[in-house]
Parts: sequence; C-alpha cells; structure tokens
Amino acid sequence: MFSDKEFLQRIVGRLCDEASYAQLYHYAYRDVPMPSVTELEDILELLRGVLFPGYFGSSEVNAVTMPFYIGSTVTEIYKRLTEQVKRGFCFDCSGEQKVCGDCERKAIHVVKQFLEMLPDIRRFLATDVEAAYYGDPAAKNKGETIFCYPSILALFHHRVAHALLKLGVPLIPRIISEMAHSKTGIDIHPGATIGEYFFIDHGTGTVIGETCIIGKNVRLYQGVTLGAKSFPKDEYGNPIKGIPRHPIVEDDVIIYSGATVLGRITIGRGAVIGGNVWVTEDVPAGQKILQTQPRDVTFDQGAGI
Repeated sequence: MFSDKEFLQRIVGRLCDEASYAQLYHYAYRDVPMPSVTELEDILELLRGVLFPGYFGSSEVNAVTMPFYIGSTVTEIYKRLTEQVKRGFCFDCSGEQKVCGDCERKAIHVVKQFLEMLPDIRRFLATDVEAAYYGDPAAKNKGETIFCYPSILALFHHRVAHALLKLGVPLIPRIISEMAHSKTGIDIHPGATIGEYFFIDHGTGTVIGETCIIGKNVRLYQGVTLGAKSFPKDEYGNPIKGIPRHPIVEDDVIIYSGATVLGRITIGRGAVIGGNVWVTEDVPAGQKILQTQPRDVTFDQGAGI
C-alpha cells in the first residue's frame, strides 16, 4: 500500500518521463515565455476603447479629453502588445539552434506598423456597424449593434487579427480569433479577407475559412460554413498548407442560415444562397440557389414557433 507521498511521487515520475511529454512540451527558447492569453485579452479591451471611444474603456471621454485618453491608451497598447508580439516571434523560432536577437526589434517595427493601421481598421468597423444596423430591423440604433451584437465583436477581433497576420506576426492572430470564437460562436480564421459592410446576423455556428475572400456588402446568417471541400496532400500524405481552398464571395451576396459552401468556388455578385443548401460549384451573379419545397409537407396553421 503506497503512502500519499509515494503515490504522488509515482504520478509525478510518470508525468516527467520524457516519452510522456515529448510531443506536448514547449521549451521557452532564450527564456522567453509563451504569449499570455490574459494579457492579450486586456490589450484587446484597450483597443476596443480606442476604436469605439465612449462605448468601451472610459465612458466619459469627450472631444476635449479624447487626445489625452487616446494618447495614454495607445501608449499602453504599444508597450504591452510589443511584448506579446515578441513572444510570438520567439515561439515561432523556438527550437532552432541559432541566436535570434531580432525578435524584439521585429516586434517594435511590426507594432508601429499595426498602430498606423488603426484608423483604417476603425473605418472598416464603422461600415460593419452600418451593415448591422441597416441589415437588422430589430436594431434600435447603431450603438446597440456596437455594444451588443456578436457580429461586431467577432469582426473587431478579426480585423485586428487579420492586420497582425498580414504583418507577419505568428500565433498572436490565431489566439485573438479564437477569443472571439469562444465568446460568440463565430469562427473566422484571421487569414480570411473580408470587405466593407459585412454583417453576420445572429452568427452562432458561422465558420469562415483561412483563404476565403469576401467582397463588400455581404450578409451571412447563423450556421453558415464557408469551408474547404478537400485537402490536397503532399507525397508523404500530409495536407498541403497555404493553397486557396475556400470560397470567393463577391459583393452584395446573401447566404442564409445553415448553408454550406465548400471549395475554391465563386459565389457571383448579388447571388442569394438559401438556408440549408449545400453548394460546391460556382454560382453565377444574381443567381438564387434555394431548396425545393417538398409537396407532401403540410403546416398546422395554429402552431407557433
């Protein structure tokens, strides 16, 4: 019969066996820790306060105090985000037997570029707010969509993550996108390119893949999948990464709830994809793809939903 001490020592010994942890262990290269999810959450809240002043962060900001509030917040973002981006670069090169000394320098350069992109990110988000307000009869005002709608939260995360990904930042963009996924149920890969005036009504269960290209004034509903039909493999049977495999959705398209659109196909401008439709081929501009209504279905007029 083992004593408690012997029991715990036996468990610890098994967990510290290299064969047990080899595939799941991260070595902190040059003693730089992993990016902090908690710290990134705080940084995202600071960014929300900058991009949506008065809604998040200080609710008392006005035209007079705006420069002081924005200035101090951007300064804090710059310092804290630089550290996280540095950790992302170090994570990406961990295990390489070389001296990396460039991670901090690259992080400073990239974060400065990112901060210069904030006005454009705000401009895109403003169009998303308009799309949410005018696309949903239930929205009482634009402020309601900013403060409450999961689509706006998911797109805020996405547009920040996409900008960082374009600047070559590893790992951090995916962490940011998964934060929104866990909060909203909307899964947008940071690699997806999304145009202005984009709205996801309700949103839960929506999936947008890495190589998707979405035009302007596109509206999706809950449960829509813009995914890959297949995964080409290399000579060793491993999926080939980075090739275009997700749909192109042109301007003014509407895709209703539960629709599944797969592969590198094009949904032409102004097309409408009905609910629960499976699409794996190009859809011409202006085309409507709808389910056929079964003729033997009857509805109870007294029933409600």
